[in-house]
Amino acid sequence: MIELELYDPGRQEDLGRRLAPLLSGPCLVFLAGELGTGKTTIVRGILAGLGHRGAVRSPTYTLVEPYELGGRAVFHLDLYRLGDPEELEYLGLRDMLSDDNLLLVEWPERGAAALPTADVSVELAYAGARARKIRLEGLTGRGRAILAGMPYQSSRK
Repeated sequence: MIELELYDPGRQEDLGRRLAPLLSGPCLVFLAGELGTGKTTIVRGILAGLGHRGAVRSPTYTLVEPYELGGRAVFHLDLYRLGDPEELEYLGLRDMLSDDNLLLVEWPERGAAALPTADVSVELAYAGARARKIRLEGLTGRGRAILAGMPYQSSRK
């Protein structure tokens, strides 16, 4: 597990950039935290680290935003407005979980009944007006290997 306290959105985005190259193979990442803690900021960093150069918005109303980066499908899901976990089947969750795809899921607790165990869990919490406490945890063997390669190995500011 890696625990960090970061003081601005730029550092959160940088964390995502550093995490991105480690997310090879099929991979499922959960991002949990209150509104405004920076889940989409970390996703923006991950996508930038994978080569995306455009805007990144949270797919709050569409629930899923697909990207094709380096021949790999990346899906950004925001389940905040999910009515029922069964809706994930209609969105094509089974297909998204196949192949070499990367799924980045905000508000995973809203789809918990339909989602498999994440490889990596990223939990964000407020730590004052601008700071965020961030906890990264590998929940599978793949997830633990990913975090073992992270440049952050202990609490850093």
